[in-house]
Amino acid sequence: MAQDVTDAAVRSLPLAPRNPLPLRELVKLVRRLDTGQEVIRAAGGPVTRIQLGPARVVPPIVAVMSPDGMRDVLGRNDAATDRCIIHEEVRGMAGDSLFVLPNQQWRPRKRALQPVFTKASVRNFGGHMARAAQAFVDRWPTGGEVDLDVECRRVAMQSLGRSVLGIDLNERGDTIARCMHVASSYTADRALRPVRAPRWLPTRSRRRAREAVDAMRTITDEMVAACRADPDRDAPLVQALIAARDPQTDRPLTDAEISNDLLIFMLAGHDTTATALTYALWILGHHPEVQERVAAEAAAVGDGELTPADVSRLGYTVQVLHEAVRLCPPAAGVARVVTRDIEVTGYRVEKGSLVALGLYALHHDPELWPDPMAFDPDRFSPENVQARDRWQFLPFLGGGRPCIGEHFARLETTLALATVIRAMTVESLDDDFECEVPFTTVAKGPIRARLVPRS
Repeated sequence: MAQDVTDAAVRSLPLAPRNPLPLRELVKLVRRLDTGQEVIRAAGGPVTRIQLGPARVVPPIVAVMSPDGMRDVLGRNDAATDRCIIHEEVRGMAGDSLFVLPNQQWRPRKRALQPVFTKASVRNFGGHMARAAQAFVDRWPTGGEVDLDVECRRVAMQSLGRSVLGIDLNERGDTIARCMHVASSYTADRALRPVRAPRWLPTRSRRRAREAVDAMRTITDEMVAACRADPDRDAPLVQALIAARDPQTDRPLTDAEISNDLLIFMLAGHDTTATALTYALWILGHHPEVQERVAAEAAAVGDGELTPADVSRLGYTVQVLHEAVRLCPPAAGVARVVTRDIEVTGYRVEKGSLVALGLYALHHDPELWPDPMAFDPDRFSPENVQARDRWQFLPFLGGGRPCIGEHFARLETTLALATVIRAMTVESLDDDFECEVPFTTVAKGPIRARLVPRS
């Protein structure tokens, strides 16, 4: 009876207001997953409905770009939202993984994996980023002009290879990075098309994407098999996944499930980590006073390799990273499909609608962030964080299905940024940070900077 009353109350609500922009402009803006959100919000408000075609063919898109809206979608305890077409496309290309599984299948996988990714557990396989960042520093002993995007991708690849698979991937780094770009671009492009060719149609782009995924899966399959054969092999994350059990059923993960999850960790972790580090270094290259404070904090820890135990002493460095990912969120937005009518900030969102959660717009809202384009790490001082709405800053989402790799990402990027800035002064040579959003946010073209060794 209580559910019936709730459903009736939701049905009595008005639909989210339709966005007034012309259809042609909306089609372009929906495909521009970062800055397009701000134009959509300016025209239609923080919760606005976009209809790109007949509802029976193209489901409505409800763009949500406010803290209350994020809470109403992500903070639910029921199954009223689930994975959407984006996740279906990734699943069709890369197989079942924690990222793409529908709620019912996701829960047991999450129960098995959650202990592996706690803050304490991550320290057992994290921390390689400091070593990879030091290798970057060592490649430029006298400084020089560098492409931060290229260098940070190399750092992320080396760190992920050691952390995720227990091997050095840089020998195959260029090939793997190209494969990841091909696969992610293909799935994102398909997901954003109102009309898609059948998956069984052997198009050239699908064949290239499939070959790219198969090349990466060969690596993850080989590592799972190697760890099965040698329980003492130095691959802590793979070994942890092999040992993982669903605490309710005691069911272990199959080798295929482990391989698929490793593949997604690589796909999701490489671009997001590299972009966060690249942007943080670039923005510090325009703010020498902030950069000097980060350098002093890192130097105070000591001269040795930074470790996960040192992160608690790098509080200001963490503030800088938070402000960097606010300005340039590695995931500009995420989406969910609504499985029954729900309320979002006083509006009704109909069953079958696609809810587009605009993280970029949320993090650039001038009503939430005064002078939102200004770089100000003090926004994330402990007192400011404590006073802020918890749904206002969501670089790793929130609610029932946040990013499971949050602790790993925070640990790795903090260690890398502190390692580089402790050793080098960064002078950015480009005024703008050009980026594109094929799936996650990535730098567009070279991000030039001059490195000067610190005495």
